[in-house]
Amino acid sequence: MSARVLPERPLPGHAVCLDLRTAGAYDSDAVVRAALDAPQPAGERRFLVLDEADRLVSHQLLYERLSSYGPAHIVCLAVGVRGERTVRRTLTLRPPAAGVLWVFDTTEEGVPAEAVLRPLVDVLSTPEVFDAVLRALGEVVHGVAVPAVRVLEHDLTDEARARAWRQAVEGLTGPEVPAGTASAEQVPPSLALLLDESLPRSLADHRWLPAQGRAGLRLATCDDSVQDAVDGYHRVRGAAGLLTGAGRTVDLPGDIERVAGELERFRTAVADAFAAAGGSRLTAEHRGVLRDRGIELPEMPREISRAGIVPALRDHTHELIGKGLPLRSVAARLSALSARTAPVGSATRLARLDAICGPERLRRLGGRYPFTAGGSRPVAFAVTGLLALLAGVWPVLGWILGPAVGVLAAGLAHLMLRRRPNRSPDGRIDGGGATGAAPRLFGGVLGGLVGAGLGQFLGLPPWAGAVALAVSLTAVFLLALRDWSRAVDDWWARADPEDAWRILREVQSLVVTTAVHDWLFAEVRHHCSAGAGAVARLLRGLADTADAHGRGPSPTRGPGYAYVPSADSDDPGERGLRRESAGPPGPDGGTSSWSWEDWGDDGADDVWSDMDEEPPSPVRAPAPPAHGSPYASDPFGPSEASGAPGPFGPSGPVDPSGPFRSSVHSDRDPAVARGGVAWGGPGGGPEPAPAPAWLERRYGDGGPLLVDTLVGDLVAGTLLILDRCWAGIERDPGAVVPAVHEERIAELLDDTRVRLERDVAASPPPRYDGLRDQDALSGLAAFTDRSDRPDAARLTGVAPDAVARLVLADDDPARTVALCGPEHMRLLSHDPLAARQVRFVPEAMRRGAAGDDIWRGIAEDVVWTGAGRHAGILRLVPLRADVVHTVRAEEAGEP
Repeated sequence: MSARVLPERPLPGHAVCLDLRTAGAYDSDAVVRAALDAPQPAGERRFLVLDEADRLVSHQLLYERLSSYGPAHIVCLAVGVRGERTVRRTLTLRPPAAGVLWVFDTTEEGVPAEAVLRPLVDVLSTPEVFDAVLRALGEVVHGVAVPAVRVLEHDLTDEARARAWRQAVEGLTGPEVPAGTASAEQVPPSLALLLDESLPRSLADHRWLPAQGRAGLRLATCDDSVQDAVDGYHRVRGAAGLLTGAGRTVDLPGDIERVAGELERFRTAVADAFAAAGGSRLTAEHRGVLRDRGIELPEMPREISRAGIVPALRDHTHELIGKGLPLRSVAARLSALSARTAPVGSATRLARLDAICGPERLRRLGGRYPFTAGGSRPVAFAVTGLLALLAGVWPVLGWILGPAVGVLAAGLAHLMLRRRPNRSPDGRIDGGGATGAAPRLFGGVLGGLVGAGLGQFLGLPPWAGAVALAVSLTAVFLLALRDWSRAVDDWWARADPEDAWRILREVQSLVVTTAVHDWLFAEVRHHCSAGAGAVARLLRGLADTADAHGRGPSPTRGPGYAYVPSADSDDPGERGLRRESAGPPGPDGGTSSWSWEDWGDDGADDVWSDMDEEPPSPVRAPAPPAHGSPYASDPFGPSEASGAPGPFGPSGPVDPSGPFRSSVHSDRDPAVARGGVAWGGPGGGPEPAPAPAWLERRYGDGGPLLVDTLVGDLVAGTLLILDRCWAGIERDPGAVVPAVHEERIAELLDDTRVRLERDVAASPPPRYDGLRDQDALSGLAAFTDRSDRPDAARLTGVAPDAVARLVLADDDPARTVALCGPEHMRLLSHDPLAARQVRFVPEAMRRGAAGDDIWRGIAEDVVWTGAGRHAGILRLVPLRADVVHTVRAEEAGEP
């Protein structure tokens, strides 16, 4: 059989096509068995059978087998030769379950047989047209009719199809991008816990360092030491610390030294715990080690679990794909997430511990800082002199009281030096200091003498001198207390023992972070990192496969087809076009596959034979040799054997008055417009393959929604592929086999490419009802539900006006072309009311705004097909009653 006549693969929902014209060369039972095994919708079994008209009776058992597994509907496309005048069929091919369309081998000059049969098969295999034709055959005499056809085909130019496909694959895969970084704001909440190092709310009250543990004891001791130092500081900084003996019992340098020592010991205990439990996964042994070192771990918090990681990864992946990111961009983000969540062990936290509580910070905390009081020395000299002058204005007594105030100020400064807080009572630790006693002494004596002289000169009353003395003494004491407190605060701030509390809080926070993210979450982080890495590798592999498969050569066109003259004619004018195969497929080789590029889109110049004699008697081409397997890639029949002539090729000259007229080149074809040939033939030859006269092709450059639609279909299919892998990632991310999923995306690309070639992606992808988790994709209905398609004009760029004019036109038999020759016209019924007509239009041509107006007044009997790129009219003309003969079972014989 010709692999270029039947579809290269079964189309979902379409009739199963099989070719019995050369079934005798192979195992005919296997041909039928393959057709029966083809998947069909429940309760709908349709078979479109190509057969030779004179073998319908001999193939009776084959037709009966097609109906052996329940009710089946059969439309037989019976190909007759030019000399046949009757058709014999069995009871199996009678309505209402079956019908016969009788077409004659009247191939036009320059039009190969496949160019006539293939579009007809494509139209009839559409389920809506199949059912309508079968119903119409049930209304004609004997259920046998000759079709008269007029079909319009809307398609893309080869360049537009290749460009749209390339852009769709690029839109799916995207370019290589750097991994970048992952942040908590970009991932679901359950994954954000692994990125922002936050503490789950359920663990907020947990005591990570119990007081009875080793680290807890160190922590409590250090905290008590800091508290003792703070209490001593508060006792020293006031008047009691300077004027009473309270300050002599406080050893602030010793307290600070103990703080530094306890802090270092606490740091050592924490570092020992980090190093001892530095594994990337938490085990019972690790828990015991940590408990011995004073760190108590709780159970896994309820906010996160290993079981929730893969669903969160799935939602995150779907969210990224839902934003329109290509596969490689999604893979890059998942790779960043994998790197960010990979467990590295608590030993890596030692560097952070050193930054918080390293030797340099401990050395600064235990340092010895000098005690300085009294401020600037010139200022202290001037202020003390002024106060002494004020005390010396008392007449006579001022000579004593003025210098005495200076001595008092100097004495208080010396007392500050003796009771400075940076000196331990036993003198073991002394940071030194200076309080400015000498400037105060000299300034006070000088100021007091000057004041006494001034008071003697002024002769102030005694009460004025007493008031001045009181003010001076009060000021001296207040200034001394102020300088003391400021000096103590300044020294305390430089020593900063309270920084130990901040260090303790930071270390505790580090312990909690390490316990949660490096110990408790270790298994979860490992699972998340492995899962995200597995999905990233899978997506990158899918992208690479899509690039390699989607941008590679189009589906093969078969092994070396060429058109050669018929061997049964010596006159070049009488030579028909035959197809010569390069040979039968091997046992492991596939049959030649058909693609939409295999048959041309415009015709050659009109070439008519000037011979009008009667056609020769029918000559049946010999059957091909019985060797080779037809089932390597096409389950519905064999390829032609080597040297087998085409079953639909002409065996004589074409009658000039025949119904088929040679097609002319369409100026819509860019190849013709550039001066080239319209089609180079499946073997790459220069000969064009024009369309039959009843088929008009219109080519577009692609509509505005074509690429987006293709990308959406590929994305939806990729989501379905990913839906099958989440369970495996949940079990073992490392066990995911990319080759399986890469094979599936190759199938997805093939299916999408076939739909692009079949009807410019106007039909939706086949519905997939095997989702593992329906809820997981519920939020992505816009991506997974591809049933809402753009109209054909937005996909092809070709307006449907011509289709509307054809379908809306009044019934006119002259508008269609009968698939028979003039010599067969007398076999047809001449009753105009006996013919039946089927108008069919793809649903995509009336969808959208482009079809709102032109389809008004459309006939109610129009069949709207769900797929396909053909629209037109099938007129079924019945035969005369004496032309069709029905053979009963006992007369049929064996096939």
